[in-house]
Amino acid sequence: MSTISVTGTSRWRIRFRAVVRVWGVGGVCLCLVGGSAGLSPASDRAGEQLSGTQGQILVVKVVEADLRADVSGTFLGRAVPFFPDPRPEEPVGYMGLIGLDLQEKPGMHVLLVDVNSQGHTRRVPFRVHVDKGTFPIQHLTLPREKVDLDEASLSRWKAEQQQIREALETDSLRRLWGSRFLEPVQGVRTGVFGSVRVMNGQPRNPHNGIDIAAPLGTEVHASSEAVVRLTVDHLFSGKGVYLDHGLGLYTMYFHLSEVLVEEGETVRAGQTVGKVGATGRASGPHLHWGAKLNGARINPEALLALTAPYRSHEELNERSRKP
Repeated sequence: MSTISVTGTSRWRIRFRAVVRVWGVGGVCLCLVGGSAGLSPASDRAGEQLSGTQGQILVVKVVEADLRADVSGTFLGRAVPFFPDPRPEEPVGYMGLIGLDLQEKPGMHVLLVDVNSQGHTRRVPFRVHVDKGTFPIQHLTLPREKVDLDEASLSRWKAEQQQIREALETDSLRRLWGSRFLEPVQGVRTGVFGSVRVMNGQPRNPHNGIDIAAPLGTEVHASSEAVVRLTVDHLFSGKGVYLDHGLGLYTMYFHLSEVLVEEGETVRAGQTVGKVGATGRASGPHLHWGAKLNGARINPEALLALTAPYRSHEELNERSRKP
């Protein structure tokens, strides 16, 4: 763990102190950021550095007493929403989750966090170093018709990609998850996140989820509270479910034999959303479990390391109304 402090003085002699604590928890890098409320841009100071590996989640905490403040971030052109810290034992403030994409460009980037409180805005910039991940190479042999696309299949695949983009282009403005994330099914890992797949000798895009083998018909559970954003029966992923957990966080469940939820339905953590199958381009019964955070493809196992006892949106609203 490292601690970095920066102190600056604005022209109004307002002092600003930021403390960053960074440590890794599984696939999560947790960064706690503290500062004073009501500072003007003139008092902001850059220079803090965070780091994480492709596919990880960065968790950033901004200490801010005003729970009616507007806090938001921007990272590599992607919006990073913040939400009130639900942990009663922690200082009052806001938390944001930053996804580092599977193929994020390694090197130094900038995270900008804007805090607007009672008419005062401060911008807190951070340097974020993205480390290149080490991913295995996986060789698969499938029937030729499951690898090479004819013209009709290619047209179908393009239409399916457009359907997904349209369904996920508008994020829920509320944080819907309130409990710890769960593994959707128990089984043997047969596909590793980030692995470079070589199908019949042809390199393909990296695997953007994990595969969990389980008997045909095994129940698949929602990782946490969510709204069913999309149900599909697609060429590659087969029967699948897209769950919207709010604030740009989605989990996906593919190759199902059955889909047991409907679009627009609210689901609780652990609720059965489908059953393990081998639909789409699958070599046997298994679940493909994926996750996206603000458009970044992340390792879904990183969600399991988010151990904060998150409370409901309604409880947080109640907390913000207290004087």
